[in-house]
Amino acid sequence: MPPSSNIASLLAVGWTSSGGSHEALVSNLLRDGRLTSPAVAAALRATDRAHFVLQRDQAHAYEDRPLPIGYEATISAPHMHAHALQLLEPQLRPGATVLDVGCGTGVLTAAFAHMVGPSGRVHGVDYIDPLVRMSEDNLVRHEKAGGHVLLASGRVTLSVGDGWQGVPEHAPFDAIHVGAAAEEIPQRLVEQLRPGGRMIVPVGPRDGEQHLMQVDKSPMGKVRASSLMGVRYVPLVRQPAPRAEL
Repeated sequence: MPPSSNIASLLAVGWTSSGGSHEALVSNLLRDGRLTSPAVAAALRATDRAHFVLQRDQAHAYEDRPLPIGYEATISAPHMHAHALQLLEPQLRPGATVLDVGCGTGVLTAAFAHMVGPSGRVHGVDYIDPLVRMSEDNLVRHEKAGGHVLLASGRVTLSVGDGWQGVPEHAPFDAIHVGAAAEEIPQRLVEQLRPGGRMIVPVGPRDGEQHLMQVDKSPMGKVRASSLMGVRYVPLVRQPAPRAEL
């Protein structure tokens, strides 16, 4: 993986992967070496990014860069989605259970569902209702355009919640993806990893140095965390605790 000092060059490569269509975008990611896995390429091809960006940004859907989605959140650049899917690919077997923290527009949630197949389950969580509703609307749009039926089939479930706390009622998870930067590795998420599972999470302060971390839990339950590369993500927001009744 490229060291932190090479982030500028990584982003430059990402920009060159932009295309005039969804197929061109995926083909350019393959050409540029940002995408090397046939299974991940198939998942991305099955998940048209235009169904998951804001209407005002349709003209930019196939650009390999992050786009704002409101509420101080973004949809990540496609090369980062490809990177996350490839890092988690060993855990994304048919029948696996996945947690997508900060599901945003739902694009990576849909790609996860494609990879784990009809017997797998993907649970997306975001901290406010409008973002979860956005994911729902986009997944319906994806289905109507010929994509897999994910919500009505139960292959994907979405909920409003505190990403720091995960979704314990659906744990343990074979794979956990966190789409926003935590100040530290969320221990509740580590606890919800199945032995043999893997989590990908950006870690670091909002305005400071952040690193993409890979957290692996061995079959015996031993946890090992390693830094992969420097990144820049929006912060993982903590959902406010409910007020105590007087």
